[in-house]
Amino acid sequence: MNRTLVTTWVWLIALSGGSAIVAYVATHGIDRHLSGAVILGLALIKARLILSRFLGLAQAPGWLAGFSWVIGLVGLLILGLYLVPQI
Repeated sequence: MNRTLVTTWVWLIALSGGSAIVAYVATHGIDRHLSGAVILGLALIKARLILSRFLGLAQAPGWLAGFSWVIGLVGLLILGLYLVPQI
């Protein structure tokens, strides 16, 4: 088995667990907007890991950078739409 893929898979599981922990803590006290932003950030990290390791874009840094920019901008748009009703 490819060590890089296994390591990436472990990181994806850990980030998913982190999202679950943040969601649980959000029901017990912390601000739900902060927890939503943290969960979105973790999802963006997971997306970049999937792109770079599973789809092999680590071999094409230009493409990886382009996709990272697009994912980051979409993430900012989603975060903005999530937070706008609070303004």
